Amino acid sequence: MVSTSLFDYVWVQFYNNPPCQYSSADIANLEDAWKQWTSDIPATNIFLGLPAAPDAAGSGFIPVNDLTSKVLPAIKNSSKYGGVMLWSKYYDDQSGYSSPIKSHV
Repeated sequence: MVSTSLFDYVWVQFYNNPPCQYSSADIANLEDAWKQWTSDIPATNIFLGLPAAPDAAGSGFIPVNDLTSKVLPAIKNSSKYGGVMLWSKYYDDQSGYSSPIKSHV
């Protein structure tokens, strides 16, 4: 099979960037940015890059319940949805963020 995409995988930082991040239970900016990234970038899979703990980023942390009940249902049906990328392993080890989201990703 020959891929027509320029990239196979792209990991996008959806935090520390207010125009495209989740904010106070409002997913509109993140959802709009997701749609733009998935339509503008010639990639097979785009990953939602998130901080694994509030201290891992200056802004844009998404609580587990909001991620699994609001954000992921809004983007997972995208044909380019590849999964979630967390920053960083250290913060994930401290917070355990990946454990409760694993079955939803």
